[in-house]
Amino acid sequence: MRKAPLARKTNEVDINGTLVIDGEGQAKVSTGFEPLNHLLTLFAFHGLFDLELNASGDLQHHIIEDIGIALGKAFKQALGDKSGINRYGSFSATMDKVVVEANVDISGRPSLEGEDIPVGTFDDTNFTFKDAKEFLESFTQHAGISLVYIIKSSKGDLHHLLEALFKAMGKALDQATQIDPRRKGIPSTKGIID
Repeated sequence: MRKAPLARKTNEVDINGTLVIDGEGQAKVSTGFEPLNHLLTLFAFHGLFDLELNASGDLQHHIIEDIGIALGKAFKQALGDKSGINRYGSFSATMDKVVVEANVDISGRPSLEGEDIPVGTFDDTNFTFKDAKEFLESFTQHAGISLVYIIKSSKGDLHHLLEALFKAMGKALDQATQIDPRRKGIPSTKGIID
């Protein structure tokens, strides 16, 4: 079973939990921010990852960024040397009037690409797209994942845009992390994915 602990303790944050790649989509998430709890629960549910995550800290910025760091590191650790994985995944998710496509490459070359979403806050909270992007930048950087998202229709609110993005990312990462029985070794002609 591919799993790893989530652990990050600094002078600013305390994060702990576990990630199971080959899970059932069970999530128990407590970040101190209801929108992030919701988005990470959707990510785990649709990616069929089991995620237990508890986080506390001083500032919203620190907590969100460090959750991305901790989850990214756990993802990378759980995948080990990446032998046999599909490596690539792509999924398009619809949420009411919103369509977002997520494309991932577990390449060891982290990057995040996609347009900013300039619409308001997540319901009646102070959680913005900038907060979500901060999480995604930390997550992709420390997981070694390239994530490109495309907003195909953005006629909804920020809640639905982010829901579609995190669902699509979960599904795309589920595809990318699956083991292909035909693949012998690491899915790179270099023979290594850092």
